[in-house]
Amino acid sequence: MGTHWSSSGSSLSLLPDRQTGDRDSDNESLDGLGRREDIAQFPYVEFTGRDSITCPTCQGTGRIPSGQVNELVALIPYSDTRLRPQRTNLYVLLSVLLCLLASSLVAFFLFPRAVVVVDDGIRSVTVYFDRSKMKVLMNMTSTLNFSNPNFFSVLVQSVNSQVLYMKSVIGTKQLNNATNILPLSERQVNYTVSVEIGSSAPYVYAFCTMPSIKVHNIVVFMQTSVKTSYMVRTSQNSLEAYRYIDCGSNTTHHLSASHMLTECGDGKT
Repeated sequence: MGTHWSSSGSSLSLLPDRQTGDRDSDNESLDGLGRREDIAQFPYVEFTGRDSITCPTCQGTGRIPSGQVNELVALIPYSDTRLRPQRTNLYVLLSVLLCLLASSLVAFFLFPRAVVVVDDGIRSVTVYFDRSKMKVLMNMTSTLNFSNPNFFSVLVQSVNSQVLYMKSVIGTKQLNNATNILPLSERQVNYTVSVEIGSSAPYVYAFCTMPSIKVHNIVVFMQTSVKTSYMVRTSQNSLEAYRYIDCGSNTTHHLSASHMLTECGDGKT
């Protein structure tokens, strides 16, 4: 950069030389462009020292081959924050809560509950007389009420019933695959037991055919066994009850156990 001296009278002034400065800046800008072009044309060279080697991946070119993009693995420093787990405790807690909730729901819906079986008494009795052999023949129709508290169906595999009079077996009945009870529902099952009273108790025929008696009640003892299956579980219910039946005439009205016992206690039967 130059200076220009000028004189005006007795004074001297020091002024910058603008033309010289503009000329130098132009030279510097031209030199910068030239350097950039030279650098762009200059190939990448990896300078390795005594204790270093050339990068085997880029082979000293500074560029990764396009065919190896999906095969290369990037190394991240161990101190990188991206490797630190975030909210791990929250995720673990949520996972445990979800597992507990799922297991509770599965246990609630799939836990097997006992099927409730109630003997609803005798529905009807049909009486026949074999006068030649002095036998009393009866068909007793009884009712069982089933209640399924489970969230899945229950199969009533078998119903076995046995009727006794004075400790003597007078009739038996067996039902296989009686019914299928839907989830959270109730169902009735009617079954008929054929009863024969004669040789073991011959006086019963005389009592049942005696015309002077209006009501011919006799007491029988019923034993009923019910087998149910659901999921992988099988259960068995045993029911026992004393029943009052009229062996002198047919009865088709429904008599529950409690109703019959009440009438017997009041002396109406």
